[in-house]
Amino acid sequence: MSEPVAVGAVRIGAGERFAFIGGTCTIESRDSALRHAAAIRAVTDGLGIPFVYKSSFDKANRTSITSPRGPGIDEGLAILAEVRREIGVPVVTDVHDVAQVAAAAEVVDLLQIPAFLCRQTDLLLAAAATGKPVNVKKGQFLAPWDMRPVLDKITSTGNRQVMITERGSSFGYNNLVVDMRGLAFMAELGYPLVFDAGHSAQLPGGQGGSSGGQRQFIAPMARAAIAVGVDAIFLETHEDPDNALSDGPNSYKLADLPKLLRDLKRFDEVRKENSAA
Repeated sequence: MSEPVAVGAVRIGAGERFAFIGGTCTIESRDSALRHAAAIRAVTDGLGIPFVYKSSFDKANRTSITSPRGPGIDEGLAILAEVRREIGVPVVTDVHDVAQVAAAAEVVDLLQIPAFLCRQTDLLLAAAATGKPVNVKKGQFLAPWDMRPVLDKITSTGNRQVMITERGSSFGYNNLVVDMRGLAFMAELGYPLVFDAGHSAQLPGGQGGSSGGQRQFIAPMARAAIAVGVDAIFLETHEDPDNALSDGPNSYKLADLPKLLRDLKRFDEVRKENSAA
């Protein structure tokens, strides 16, 4: 890839410093979003790591009908616009339906296609046609090389501001694994590669009415992905993960984030030094 993807002022890929994409899984409230975005920015600014704030106005694929989904598109986008303006960081959110795309593109710097929807042609084309950068998550059901047709759909619009995110592959029931060979293959497709360290530690549906997770494996998998050569780490981060409204078991504790990002920065620097040698 000749040029990095520009997400607001953050440049991802093509040898740039690794970026951090994170925030609460779903928008829990205005105050929560502003508080988390400010706290994460303080950490990333201190380490010199580019930061994109992520949170969803709607989680349309919750396991249970009773699970919180978020504030909805109107309130959610208003909150993300305030985060963008007041905290001064680029923002990204999921879109689940073609009807959501235009409104989201008016507010966010990056549109994200959830893994379950990564082959939905109309959604991919609508997101790409906005001209906004698009981050598409690889479905848990796809092989790494199956992402090539997904990318072809997006770039058929002329929009080449595309990133791919790995979030684990289904392995039997209620379990995911990450094949590091897949990261190396997808990097060869020529677009910035993101590793979703939190969802890769998810146990889908593992708690019956909700998904479980193995938070203890987030840090080692993130370090491994940086060593392989990803361009960004995606990690849902919460001040109190055990009481998060969505994806708490595979969210990372905000208080532990500085150490993890320091480690990842060192891994990234060493890898780039070795590549240049």
